[in-house]
Amino acid sequence: MVLIAAAVCTKAGKTIVSRQFVEMTKARIEGLLAAFPKLMSTGKQHTFVETESVRYVYQPLEKLYMLLITTKASNILEDLETLRLFSRVVSTNIHKRQNKCILLEWKLNCVFLVFAFDEIVALGYRESVNLAQIRTFVEMDSHEEKVYQAVRQTQEREAMNQMRKRAKELQRARMEADKKGYKGSSLGGQGFDHTGGFGSSSTFSSPTVIGETPEPKSIYSNISKPAASTKAMKLGSKSRDVESFVDQLKSEGENVVAPAANKPSVISSKIPVQTLANIDDVHIRQEEKLMLRVGRDGGVQTFELHGLITLRISDEKWGKIKVVLDNKDTRGIQLQTHPNVDKELFKAKSQIGLKNPTKPFPLSTDVGVLKWRFQSQDDSCIPFSINCWPSENGQGGCDVNIEYELEHNRLELNDVSINIPLPIGCSPVVTECDGDYTHESRKNMLTWNLALIDSTNRTGALEFSAATAIPSDFFPLNISFVCKKPYADLRVTDVLLVEDDTPVKYSSETIFYTDKYEIC
Repeated sequence: MVLIAAAVCTKAGKTIVSRQFVEMTKARIEGLLAAFPKLMSTGKQHTFVETESVRYVYQPLEKLYMLLITTKASNILEDLETLRLFSRVVSTNIHKRQNKCILLEWKLNCVFLVFAFDEIVALGYRESVNLAQIRTFVEMDSHEEKVYQAVRQTQEREAMNQMRKRAKELQRARMEADKKGYKGSSLGGQGFDHTGGFGSSSTFSSPTVIGETPEPKSIYSNISKPAASTKAMKLGSKSRDVESFVDQLKSEGENVVAPAANKPSVISSKIPVQTLANIDDVHIRQEEKLMLRVGRDGGVQTFELHGLITLRISDEKWGKIKVVLDNKDTRGIQLQTHPNVDKELFKAKSQIGLKNPTKPFPLSTDVGVLKWRFQSQDDSCIPFSINCWPSENGQGGCDVNIEYELEHNRLELNDVSINIPLPIGCSPVVTECDGDYTHESRKNMLTWNLALIDSTNRTGALEFSAATAIPSDFFPLNISFVCKKPYADLRVTDVLLVEDDTPVKYSSETIFYTDKYEIC
């Protein structure tokens, strides 16, 4: 069998698409196709028409004809079988694209037909292929290309993250250079020095973010952000590289705040700020920060809790006191008192007092008196668990289901924020959400916000879909929350005078927050 050409034409003889499989001139094929309608007999049904040199094998397709032109020596049965395969390819193509205007649709998709025809016939001879194989060959779907695109998107996302981190580091360097000699204080205020006096305590440093500088005084005061100011690049300036990089980030839509020249910048801290209406002359603050890293398939990779109790006395008549604690925690939390605290008194009665009872605590400063640390690999230690389940939807995107559960019912988590990374340029479609959500397109981030999670609101879910994504695009998740109840079952029950154990009125505050909680 030698197949000369395959064509789709109208009943009037107008050619829509034609593919030749042997060498011949354009005039020759146009002449053959123009002669076909004239050879058709009116009122008769035929599947083929012969001339002196060629044979026309055809099949009606609504207002069109699927036409094969072969030599007269070809096998008519094979011709008909080949014609049926051509017709199925054509019909499938029309139905797939939901054709409304058949002639226009053929003109728009003639390239697809040419590729499909070439898969059926090569050099005039029929190939041993079926409809499914033709569809696969024409689609030219490549697994290697998908992998390449996924790797490239990941590299672009990592490059953007590195650029943001570098910009923050450069901004921090500029601010430190402007301050010239400024030194920040650490969390916990003042502690004891090795000589028995009071000095700066560095046992529990405040967590900071790259690009942030702690305030020189108490972290509990109101903190505000200055208005953003811009600074043009100057030739010959020592910081021109830094400024040009920051300006480039601004032009790309990144929000980079540059401090004003010769003015100290005040940047908000990660530590939650609590404002108490009434603070007594004796004030106790119990603070805990959590560093947690959990695998996306479960399993604790890192769990580390740091706690600190600070004491602040505003009136000298309450300087000689001792603090009574109630420790009911059975998880093996490691407690450590300050070197100037009486360890025997603490072990025997769970009371915090000075080794020398005749000396008072320092006035008007935060004194760190007790700290603790807890590490574990046990999943039951997680206070708040997240299950993120992305799955491919078969259309090049992902359907993502995320659910949370409060594991410790005695806790009440406030201002819970779950940050979910997105592929570059992705606009998620949220179908279900307990709480609120915010899409930050410039940061490629979907933030799930929950005002309160407690024993009455232990679980919740978020569902959304994202186009052109793979499951690894949605990791790592970063979670933050604030709790007014401690993680460790440890609390202050009373404050007594050293002389006669008279109760002293005191105020207290408790804060438990995340320094870093990541699902990777």
